Amino acid sequence: MSALFTPLSFNRGPTMKNRFMLAPLTNQQSHEDGTCSEGEHRWLTMRAEGGFGLTMTCAAHVQAEGKGFPGQLGIFSDDHLPGLTRLAKAIKSHGSIASVQLYHGGMRCPKDVIGMQPLCPSDNDKWGARAMATAEVEAMIEAFIVAAQRAERAGFDGVELHGAHGYILAQFLSPEVNQRDDQFGGSLENRQRPLLQIIDGIRARCGKDFQLGVRLSPERFGMHLPEIVSLAGHLMGNELVEYLDMSMWDVFKQPEDEAAGGRSLLSYFTSLDRKGVRLGVAGKLRTPADVERAMDEGVDWVMLGRAAILHHDFPNRMQFDANFTPVELPVTPAHLTAEGLSPPFVEYMKNWKGFVAGTEGVVDTALILNS
Repeated sequence: MSALFTPLSFNRGPTMKNRFMLAPLTNQQSHEDGTCSEGEHRWLTMRAEGGFGLTMTCAAHVQAEGKGFPGQLGIFSDDHLPGLTRLAKAIKSHGSIASVQLYHGGMRCPKDVIGMQPLCPSDNDKWGARAMATAEVEAMIEAFIVAAQRAERAGFDGVELHGAHGYILAQFLSPEVNQRDDQFGGSLENRQRPLLQIIDGIRARCGKDFQLGVRLSPERFGMHLPEIVSLAGHLMGNELVEYLDMSMWDVFKQPEDEAAGGRSLLSYFTSLDRKGVRLGVAGKLRTPADVERAMDEGVDWVMLGRAAILHHDFPNRMQFDANFTPVELPVTPAHLTAEGLSPPFVEYMKNWKGFVAGTEGVVDTALILNS
């Protein structure tokens, strides 16, 4: 039997029945007040039923001013609890671990979405963002911690902290974006302080079995590969989290930094001492052969995005059908509807080049995990 279909235990929380996680995908299908829509509920529960060992929500914003896109799921208010509670129960009823990705968009929150100037570690003319006061940084850290507590109250098994793709925690990590001169800027130790303080706060206030993961991206958005390798080593070597989610855009790519060439980007992370932390990866894993190859590269689990949009039951199909071949792009809107995408989600997917038949799209599908 493939290692993909063997259980995976964690230092905390439930064992995952297989090695498949659902990627946290932008979909614009929740209500504007952040409450979970019927469309979002159906999309996620279909993936749990389809065999994903861990089902993760889209990025859920922890503050109203952290909303990054229309129709985003929220977790900044107790008003969100009824929908989240119903969702967690439904996911778990199918034997899938239920997780919320916690998010704040920072400078990437559109002004017309949040109704105010976006926030950033430092003033940023490109994004029209202003620097956060120290008290605002502390409030953002607190909001992440409280959101994790809210997820636990709703019945979720754990949360993932979105520290990738140029959103607020990645903005603090970036020496290019973060030009602060207080305790949250300057050295890598200072720039990673918000992330580490959030981790400490969640550990202090959530239950001993509450599962915690972190998503990092090693390139783009001002990331420096040696610093992200150092941070990943710190998180795993000190067992600060249960799993590390490395978002690569392409699992099998070479580093963009020529000085780091000669080996795969992924190898910088698989070679680290993980202790009891489980390492997973996302990025262009489309076929059964792709996910098998990723496991052979030395990761503990895989995260599917585009493949999970196209087939809600990708894990089950791969396990029980030796001839399973994923559908080729582009697909029809009817196919996506049958796979559990609501009308707003289908409309959103029309933005992606080559994804939906009869539409041109404007965004490269390689960035589809940019959520």
